[in-house]
This record gives sequence, C-alpha cells and structure tokens, in this order.
Amino acid sequence: MSTTQSQKPASLNKFEKIKAEKDGLDVKDELEKFAQIGWEAMEKSDLEHRLKWVGVFYRPVTPGKFMLRMRTPSGILSSDQLRVLAEIVQRYGTDGSADITTRQNIQLRGVRLEDIPDIFRRLDEVEMTSMQSGMDNVRNITGSPVAGIDGSELIDTRELVQKVQDMITNNGEGNYAFTNLPRKFNIAIEGGRDNSVHAEINDIAFVPAYKNGELGFNVLVGGFFSAKRCEGAIPLNAWVPPNNDDVVDLCRAILSVFRDNGARANRQKSRLMWLIDELGMDKFRSMVEQEFGRTLEIAAEKDEIDWEKRDCIGVNKQKQPSLNYVGLHVPVGRLYAQDMFDLARLAEVYGSCEVRLTVEQNVIIPNILDDNLQDFLTEPLLEKFAISPQPLERALVSCTGSQFCNFALVETKNRASILAKQLDAELEIPNPVRIHWTGCPNSCGQPQVADIGLMGTKVRKDGKTVEGVDLYMGGKVGKDAQLGTCVQKGIPCDELNTVLSRILIESFAAKPKLN
Repeated sequence: MSTTQSQKPASLNKFEKIKAEKDGLDVKDELEKFAQIGWEAMEKSDLEHRLKWVGVFYRPVTPGKFMLRMRTPSGILSSDQLRVLAEIVQRYGTDGSADITTRQNIQLRGVRLEDIPDIFRRLDEVEMTSMQSGMDNVRNITGSPVAGIDGSELIDTRELVQKVQDMITNNGEGNYAFTNLPRKFNIAIEGGRDNSVHAEINDIAFVPAYKNGELGFNVLVGGFFSAKRCEGAIPLNAWVPPNNDDVVDLCRAILSVFRDNGARANRQKSRLMWLIDELGMDKFRSMVEQEFGRTLEIAAEKDEIDWEKRDCIGVNKQKQPSLNYVGLHVPVGRLYAQDMFDLARLAEVYGSCEVRLTVEQNVIIPNILDDNLQDFLTEPLLEKFAISPQPLERALVSCTGSQFCNFALVETKNRASILAKQLDAELEIPNPVRIHWTGCPNSCGQPQVADIGLMGTKVRKDGKTVEGVDLYMGGKVGKDAQLGTCVQKGIPCDELNTVLSRILIESFAAKPKLN
C-alpha cells in the first residue's frame, strides 16, 4: 500500500481531499454535461480544480472565459495544428489570444466552456491533446527547440520526449497511473550543448554525457520553484543510454516513487525535492532503482553542457545542407489569431509545415531552403516578429500577469514590453540582458534563471499600496547554470526605469545614448 493510500484523511491537504473524492481525470467523461449546464452550474471543485486535469482552467479574473493549455512536446507543432489553434482563438474575437509559455507549450485564452467538446474533437483530428496539463500532473515535456536540425547537437531528443509524454498521458487519452501525484512535475530532455531546456529547474532532467566512450544522459532530479523554496536539480548519480526503454522506464520509476511516497499533508512541501530531503539521495536512488527493475549505472564524470545558452533568434544554418531555421522574436510570447495563421502559412510556403516554440517564448520556422530565404525575410510578419530585436526586448520573458491570472500581484506583459522598449531607446547595451518578469512567487516567469529577475509584489508608497517587484540577480543558464537570488525587495514599478538603468550601466556595460 502506498504512503498516500495509508494516510488518514485528516492528514491530507484540501487538494488531496478533492482528489480523494473524485480523480481529476474523471471529468473527461463529463465535458458534454458541463457544456450543457454551463460553468455557473458546475460543482465548485470540478470547475476550479478538476477541469485542470484536462487542460481547462477557470480564471476568476475572467469569469466564463477559460484558458486551455495544450501539450506540445519539444515545442513542435505542425502548421495544421497551429491553424486549428488559430481558429479556436479566432472564434472569440477580442477575447481570444494565445501565449507561448516557458515550458514550450501554448495556452489559448478566452475559451468558452460550451465549446470544449467541439474543440476537443477538433484537437483530436490533428492529434493534439491538453490532457494532464495542469494541477498535480507532469507538465509539458521540454526538449531542445532545434532537435534534429542543429549541426552541433549530440542527441536528437524528439522521439524520446514524445515517448515520455505518451507513457505519462496514455497517448493523450489520460493515464490514471499518473494523475494523482503529490504535486506538479516537470521533465526536460536536453540533447544539445547549451542547456536549452534549463535542466536545473526540472524535477527530472536528462543531460548528454559520455561514459566509457558511449553517449547517453546523466540524470538530475529535484529542481523546482515555489513561493517558499527554490532549488536547482541535483545529480541522481545515474547514467542511461539514449533509448526509449531506459529513458521512459526511468521516468516511470521516478514518478512512481514520488507518487507513492511523496508528502500530501503540507502542499508547500510536496515537490520531489522535499521527498529527496526526507529519504536522502542514497535511499531515494535505491527506491528508484527497485522500481526501475534493473541496476542503474553510476553517472558519467561530467556532462557535455559546455556552451553558453543560445536563443536561436535570427537566421541559422541547419545540419541539413542548403537548409536554415529562422528564429522569430515574439514579444513576451503573446499571439493573436492572425499571427498564428500567418506563422502557419510561412511554415507551409517556406519550410516543411512545422513550427517550433522555445522556452524563451519565441518561434522557430525550420527547413527553409537557401533559395527561399530572401523572400522569407521580406514577409510583413517579420516587422512584428523581428529576427534582430533590441538587446532587452530580445531576451525578455514574462508570465501572464494579473490580466488573466488571479495569483499575479502585478500586471506583467504590457509593463515588461514598455519598460524594455524605453530602456533600449535610452541605453546602448552591448549584449542581450535576460530580464524575466513573474507576477507572483509561484515563479512561472522564472526570474531565478535570469540576469535580472522581477517578481511581482505589493509595495507601500506615499501611504498607498501600489504594484512593485522584488529584484533577483545572478541567474545563469547554459554551462555552469545557477539560480539567482533576491537582492532587493519592494521596488515600486514606477521607479523601475531608474533602478534598472543604473543596474544595466553598472553591471552590464550599458551607456546612455547621446541625443
């Protein structure tokens, strides 16, 4: 019997009690009923919590207008899939939009509950799923956005990422084996040299490493952000070859140990790292090995993450002769229906009907022939989604903020864009500076991995409560990755231009522009 099963109901937090009453995945069979009765007639736990198991999110700040979170393994979409998503967003007019997230997936906004059965049928036709994309499930599995086309990559991880998702979601149909984890869970599989997936912030991360001349993966575990604690992933002291059986089976084993032994009383102490702390790494590894069903090899001495992080923006040569991929900068990841239609068209006309999303909230169009490149670069969409944006805009990341999220303490996306444009106009900045905005301590915008991280908070100024931020610095991605720390609390947002200008000049070699 699992730890979860043996706990007394009184020891469970409120979310565990909700799950004990009815598995979140059960609402999959009730969507037609919900569509008929309307969201206002739904049982509260179904509306606010269980719908998230099928990727449908009720947002109190936009009642009746739901968010739909897709699963896009490795951030890869076909043009047909993107066009269907565009059509879904389009039906809601000015309420409809989409956001690229820091997990390489896409979220649709403005969705009406009465449309969900039809939307799900349309998604099924193009082999897309939103299953198990929220609450206590494994979130979108990230991989290199240039897997299979990067001339310097070590392992093409696309199939591995897809196979792990298929295992976790039962090929998109829903998998009761993994719908009741103690808390949300992130997995990343890196095949390149630049740590494109931010391995250190995932519960499981596979990073390329040679052992005895054979290329495989070292495994990291336990990375997470929360309001109470942030930790980088640590070595499991395990190496696996780059095949489906080993990678998929190890993910299954770690998830099973977490499911059966993770804490379920205090939700703030329920992520995987808390279990590792409780058991100790040796015992945790032993339990994983037992579940894995075979001996785990000791980790390779070093991994192959030895490049600085690339953003993939601009024109880049592929490993395939005469082909290029072009990275387009999408300001703070916000897309509208026409943008999505245009991207789908560009992928069809110039590429191979494929679009890729990055953890920096940008878009890549791969497989553009040399002969077609110049015509591609004249497309009007590139005036909006630039291939050579300004230094601050280029590396800007933002969560949804208070416009759509009831957890957010500040508006983020518009403020982030405006401030970046102001500072780019005022300063000569020699290199991109990664500024990440997040609206609350849940850290969806990942401020801890940025050069400059800004976390929303409330601040007292002149006797009034106003929107402000806590300032993080020191985050590093790529080789020698590390998490940043909070260096200043409670900065009013209307003072940020002055504060950031000073930091950029003092720490990032920026200089005021001469008029």
